[in-house]
Amino acid sequence: MTTSVSPESLPTGEPRWLDPEEQQAWRAWLYSAQLLLDRLDRELSHRTGISHAYYEILVALSETPERMMRMSELADRCLSSRSRLSHAVSRLEERGWVRRQVCTEDGRGQLAVLTDEGFAALEGAAPVHVEGVRRELFDQLSPTQVIAMRDLGETLLRHLDPTRMP
Repeated sequence: MTTSVSPESLPTGEPRWLDPEEQQAWRAWLYSAQLLLDRLDRELSHRTGISHAYYEILVALSETPERMMRMSELADRCLSSRSRLSHAVSRLEERGWVRRQVCTEDGRGQLAVLTDEGFAALEGAAPVHVEGVRRELFDQLSPTQVIAMRDLGETLLRHLDPTRMP
């Protein structure tokens, strides 16, 4: 598949190239984030049979009133396409962890509902996940670095998705 770039989508003027320090910072952050997420996903999948993507769906549902959310909202929350989320929810339904129901507010939308079995699976997986996050991330950082990481994350969230800010 080839894609074309329209002249309107090209930046005007000279590109603002990254200097060597910025390039090094960008690549270190990107690669370390990819390695961290991959390591956490592998461990969680191996020890619990739950992929990180499925874990995030279960967490999102567990944090809402009545453990339910509109499918479209859940897709947005999990940074997923609607079709990918629908497929994931189908797999979670097969396990008995999630069920779908029609939204009573408008009768058109669908809700994903975390079942008691799904909540129990989440409770079993959470200690594995949090221990991995602690070991692979927080145990590697000083308290000052944790503060800086939070500041960096919140700064980027304010720019990229202000609705996710507390």
